[in-house]
Amino acid sequence: MIAAITQEVTGRTRDDALGRRGSRRDGTPLRVGVAMVWLSVIVLLPLAAIVWQSVGGGWRAFWLAVTSNAALESFRVTLTISAGVTVLNMVFGLLIAWVLVRDDFPGKRLVDVIIDLPFALPTIVASLVLLALYGSNSPVGLHLQHTAWGVGVALAFVTLPFVVRAVQPVLLEIDHETEEAAASLGAGNATIFTTVVLPSLTPVLLTGAGLTFARAIGEFGSVVLIGGAVPGKTEVSSQWIRTLIENDDRTGAAAISIVLLAISFVVLLVLRSLGSRGAKREELSA
Repeated sequence: MIAAITQEVTGRTRDDALGRRGSRRDGTPLRVGVAMVWLSVIVLLPLAAIVWQSVGGGWRAFWLAVTSNAALESFRVTLTISAGVTVLNMVFGLLIAWVLVRDDFPGKRLVDVIIDLPFALPTIVASLVLLALYGSNSPVGLHLQHTAWGVGVALAFVTLPFVVRAVQPVLLEIDHETEEAAASLGAGNATIFTTVVLPSLTPVLLTGAGLTFARAIGEFGSVVLIGGAVPGKTEVSSQWIRTLIENDDRTGAAAISIVLLAISFVVLLVLRSLGSRGAKREELSA
């Protein structure tokens, strides 16, 4: 009797599970279709339009636009400062995330909210604030206007949240027992961090770094005032694009944009691939 009841209940449970799976699968094509249509309208179509415009004058015009002295100088300034800001944010972003997760101090919630401020603040306002702080009338005695350091500070400001918000949730999930076991075996804090904590954080650190770099090379608003667009010194590629548009060279502006998009895509793809491999190795070793 009990076996019969158990078999009946098990059969109903299996039927219900199959029914739920079937209902999920029935709705999958519709969800995928809606998602792809939205992605196409918001992302793919604009990208296709700018690619079409970039080659509107032919491949020779495209090549001349992206290899001109002004374009190459803007690429050099953009990539150099963006790479430096990315490394800086990886270090200090990790430090801030660690403090927010592992330490308790007065005003912790306020600091946690402030981290997201660059996301909410209009970037031109950020440039204005930085100009007031580090401009010619700097109240702190630092004059960074029209310098590469000023551009770097602006980019660091707008990209700080990427690493912090990428690392923070993973840091919350790390098992403290593993760290305590390593400490009981005589491992120091530096050893515990490099051998236990850091491997778990590496995938998200790389993801945050990729987002930081991609945002930095395309940033415009936060550097427009503090940087000043000095050719070969503080003129980033986004400002060179604006100059081309003002000179009615939309094909050249689109060509520069395509180069920046390609660089961003490659960097994100490589770093996320490395992060995925690191995560898989971490799972296998766990």
